[in-house]
Amino acid sequence: MFVVVAFKLSFEIKEKDLLGRIGKLKTKSCTVETPLLYPVINPSIQLVPARKLKETFGFQAVITNAYILRKNFGDKPITEGLHKFLGFDGAVMTDSGAYQILVYGGVEFTQPEIIAYQEGIGSDIATMLDIPTGWKVTKEQAQETVAETLRRAKAFFEIKKRDDILWVGPVQGGKHLDLVASSAVEMGKLPFQIYALGSPTEVMESYRYDVLAEMILTVKKGLPPERPLHLFGAGHPAMFSLAVALGCDLFDSAAYALYARENRYMTEDGTSRLQELDYFPCCCPHCSTETPRGLEAKPKKIQELFLAEHNLYVCQAELKRIKQAIREGRLWEHTEMRVHNHPALLSALKKLRSHGDLLEQFSPSVKPSGFFYFDSVGLIRPEITRYRKRLSERYSPPTDAKVLFLVPQTRNKPFHKAPEFKKIRQLLRSLGETLASKVHVCVYCAPFGLVPLELDEVYPLSQHETAVPPDLETINYVANHSAEYITARGYSCVVLLNDPKLWADIVKAACESACKTKNIQFESVDANAATTKEILERLENILRKNLSE
Repeated sequence: MFVVVAFKLSFEIKEKDLLGRIGKLKTKSCTVETPLLYPVINPSIQLVPARKLKETFGFQAVITNAYILRKNFGDKPITEGLHKFLGFDGAVMTDSGAYQILVYGGVEFTQPEIIAYQEGIGSDIATMLDIPTGWKVTKEQAQETVAETLRRAKAFFEIKKRDDILWVGPVQGGKHLDLVASSAVEMGKLPFQIYALGSPTEVMESYRYDVLAEMILTVKKGLPPERPLHLFGAGHPAMFSLAVALGCDLFDSAAYALYARENRYMTEDGTSRLQELDYFPCCCPHCSTETPRGLEAKPKKIQELFLAEHNLYVCQAELKRIKQAIREGRLWEHTEMRVHNHPALLSALKKLRSHGDLLEQFSPSVKPSGFFYFDSVGLIRPEITRYRKRLSERYSPPTDAKVLFLVPQTRNKPFHKAPEFKKIRQLLRSLGETLASKVHVCVYCAPFGLVPLELDEVYPLSQHETAVPPDLETINYVANHSAEYITARGYSCVVLLNDPKLWADIVKAACESACKTKNIQFESVDANAATTKEILERLENILRKNLSE
């Protein structure tokens, strides 16, 4: 039996978009803002001084390894205090040495010793000694790591003594998502103030971002949503926005320094070797005053420092862009642009198709601005999922509606104010008030599908811009949604104003098929087959005929 002491909640969510959020995390040393990147510090080989990480680059927190500190420096960090020892007055997180278990097969310290050491040096955020799952292990081996990590997590609460440290509870299971799910649920029952996804480094090194996305989303479903989630080892800015969109609040990485030692130059969308560059595509203080050839002519240590500091600038700048995107409600657009820089990242974003309900649940229903829809990847957006669900569950057409009149989208929005709808209103007036009241006008449009005209000003039905012509998958979505609506409603006739140039008769075919299934009269008029006057006259004849029957 173990005793659980309730921790005071120290994470306040200020803004959110998708599963990403801007939050305030209070530590005993200071309050930091998430999403947050901890640059990794190794006091033995530190390239950029810890003090400079805050004063020059604006990093509010750093991470170091308690196992390495104890092995290399013994009690010195205890005597001096961790912050003074590192020369950093922001928040300091310590890892427990679990990664060394993954790399070397074990560490020579026990969990009670590592916990006591982290308490002794005064970490702001500290990590229990879990057992990482690894990438190539069997499911039986993965089960053992999950079980042992959970056993240690429960024992942790009997061992730890300080309540002013924020403790991290890692979730294990690796690529075995059923184990990740059960690990998240069980770890989520324990009152850690921060949770972490364990063992992602090998997944990212293999460019299996699709697996990583599934791991993160599986963890999010099992953990308390009000607690921050840490993603170990997520060090490249190209994938920050994806990780934030999936719900990660905290990251750590040594990539800024590791890449520099290999002459690798980070950008927000990839990495280049120094010798491959003719220009520095960056305006940070370093890149603004140097050239690739000039840097190559300098000593190796100067090159390393230049690249490490440039990489830090790039990481920090990308985090600021992400925060601004969250605040503007445009995290999806920012993420979509970033993932198109590598097929593996785009594959990961597409994994969200099977998690639409989770995205919709936590993403705001109203945002400060509209959105941009580019292609069918955007069909995963929570705005589209939410609209389809609410139209199905909460909407009923006018009670006296007999004929469904489907009209193609217009360039101008809201649709009912577009010039094309002036002619539609004139057409309905020509029928007379009694017959016109039996006609229900809806618009079929990308990306939402079918939109009743009386709803077209509801956010975000008019507050978006769509690239035209839509791609085939988007057209099929609109067609299927329109057919789904027809099948679920009780109209006696459907009249379609068809736009074959934009929709290639796909919407027409889907609606006609739905009408046959429901034994509903279907009529179609080709918008490009005649003059506007002839089209309106034909539509009026069709409507009068079906309304008078």
